[in-house]
Amino acid sequence: MLTSSAAGVYVICPTPFEADGRVDVASTDRMVEAYLKAGATGLTILGIMGEAPKLAADEALAFARQVIATVAGRVPVIVGVSAAGFAAMSGLSAKVMDAGAAGVMIAPPSTLKTDDQIVSYYADAVEAIGADVPFVIQDYPLTTNVVMTPKVIMRIIEQSPSCVMLKHEDWPGLDKITALRRASDAGQVRRVSILCGNGGMFLPFEMERGADGAMTGYAYPEMLVGVVDLINRGKRKEAHDLFDRHLPLVRYETQPGVGLAVRKYVLKRRGIIASDTLRKPGPKLSPETIAEIEWLMERIERS
Repeated sequence: MLTSSAAGVYVICPTPFEADGRVDVASTDRMVEAYLKAGATGLTILGIMGEAPKLAADEALAFARQVIATVAGRVPVIVGVSAAGFAAMSGLSAKVMDAGAAGVMIAPPSTLKTDDQIVSYYADAVEAIGADVPFVIQDYPLTTNVVMTPKVIMRIIEQSPSCVMLKHEDWPGLDKITALRRASDAGQVRRVSILCGNGGMFLPFEMERGADGAMTGYAYPEMLVGVVDLINRGKRKEAHDLFDRHLPLVRYETQPGVGLAVRKYVLKRRGIIASDTLRKPGPKLSPETIAEIEWLMERIERS
């Protein structure tokens, strides 16, 4: 089971598709093994970058079961269960936990406008999935349009003992990490794991502010693993040097709208997945964009 001591790099997995749009079973197994070889301490599936809304319910469950079975208990697997209604959330949560998931991740719907609405939503979500299911708050206001202040996050943590992690994706958000860590250090709130997303764009500084690691899907996950390890060993310069080598591609991957297409293209070029297909609707990369990605990859791999 996922706990508040979780740390390291939980790689966000895309959902590999064949050229005709079917879920690619062989690439899924290869992707899982590649991420584990890169040093992932956990995997997260069916998130926003996993194209979860484009999957039918039976496909999502089958994909989750395959990833969990391939991992075979080597690392924890977190499953995104965000849904328009609590019935779908409850059903998927029960099935993936029965299959061996370590916990679930829940993003707030964009309809939430006030602090009290946000806190109440998570209370209802816990009732839906069960108070014994560990869950992750996904704080990604750039996509959800839901702004959660540190005080709101602390209220959710305190009302729900099953909340064990914050996936921090606010931008700018470094001061939010500092505020949460100061509050837990002062005994004002229970300490939970903080793993950071946003493609790893600010990872070295997030670690220095008190994050426990990354939960994102950059196409060179070994960089994320290396930065987290170097920061934890007090090797600040080396961590930033490694990060800076990859930063141009990290930035390129973080472009709204096209980022997942870029990431899948790099994963295909690295032999991790067979096709860079996105389910429709989704962008197609222009020849000029592909040429730029190739140049960025060449710079990384010759360094």
